[in-house]
Amino acid sequence: MFMSKLAQSNSKYTIIAKFEANGVVEKPDVIGAIFGQTEGLLGPDMDLRELQRTGRIGRIEVTLKTTNGKVSGKITIPSSLDASETALIAACCETIERVGPCNAKVVVEKIEDVRAEKRRYVIERAKELLSKMFDYGLEKDITEQIKEAVRASEVTSYQGLSCGPNIESYDSIIIVEGRADVINLLRAGIKNVIAIEGTSIPQAIIDLSKQKITTAFLDGDRGGDLILKELLEVCDIDFVARAPRGKEVEELTKKEIYKALRDQVPVDQYTEKHTEKPRKQQTQRKKPVSREIKEKIGSVLTDLTGTRAACFLGQDFEILGKVPVKEMFSALGEVEAKYLVFDGEIDQKIVNLAFQKGIECVAGMKIRGKIKVPEGLTVLTVSDIN
Repeated sequence: MFMSKLAQSNSKYTIIAKFEANGVVEKPDVIGAIFGQTEGLLGPDMDLRELQRTGRIGRIEVTLKTTNGKVSGKITIPSSLDASETALIAACCETIERVGPCNAKVVVEKIEDVRAEKRRYVIERAKELLSKMFDYGLEKDITEQIKEAVRASEVTSYQGLSCGPNIESYDSIIIVEGRADVINLLRAGIKNVIAIEGTSIPQAIIDLSKQKITTAFLDGDRGGDLILKELLEVCDIDFVARAPRGKEVEELTKKEIYKALRDQVPVDQYTEKHTEKPRKQQTQRKKPVSREIKEKIGSVLTDLTGTRAACFLGQDFEILGKVPVKEMFSALGEVEAKYLVFDGEIDQKIVNLAFQKGIECVAGMKIRGKIKVPEGLTVLTVSDIN
């Protein structure tokens, strides 16, 4: 079925655009606007009608959705032109200002390379052929090499980071340092892996760690120690696995990879074992807080009780934004606030991230565990305010 679809289509790219019309329109209105308002823009050789007549532009598909008297939808245009010509056609579509009698706006979301689908087909078909090779007595070590090559070719990207295929579909993920580590784990048959690819932790990694059971699998050297320290500060890590001391994840054998992952330990046990003793500085440093600040923050905290929400306040205690607590970490990077008030427990992770983002005061229901508050940040709870 899939192969027949490929054979029938000679398009190389697909333009995908979304549009909004300030009123009710129908499909013929949209298609008419595309042909009519792009006519003559790029000369007769690049006219859409001529390109469609000669088969270089395929059938234009339009889907519509009506909401509150306005219509929005998607436009799909298959193209067998080259990349630059296809991009020109896509840009032309964005010049459309009216659809039927209504003002409208068209925005190109992406241009898909149809050949990527063919590559995926080739990989899947290669896997099928590979499984049949066993019937012909192919030597095991040779087939293993082929399987490893196929697995290594499955490296994809998630928000610019190298990872295994469909990383979002897994309940648990493994965080490694670089692309070479991802490839090595794929060769070993482990697909739920994603790379940091740098010295700072990307926001995508932080967000994924809060949604999934997360294992940090890092090199057994000083660099791995430093990256793990940063991961523990900003991410929700559940387990820690390390390569043998002096080795890197990218150079481990399949047996060493599985042994390291079998030996992974819960993050609490790992930090307890590797934290210098004695560890006695629990507490927050309390500095005087004015009655006005306590009253203003206390009022917001009272309103938030039971909502599982977080508020960002400005210099004059104005509310800059309100989000669910589970979205609080990602929102910290998008708003410049002075106060963070939320319906939840304050822990070291929240303290560290708030301090990094320039927050001066964090207020919550209570403190969870032992925390160390950096100078310049104030931590308040309900008991402090009352």
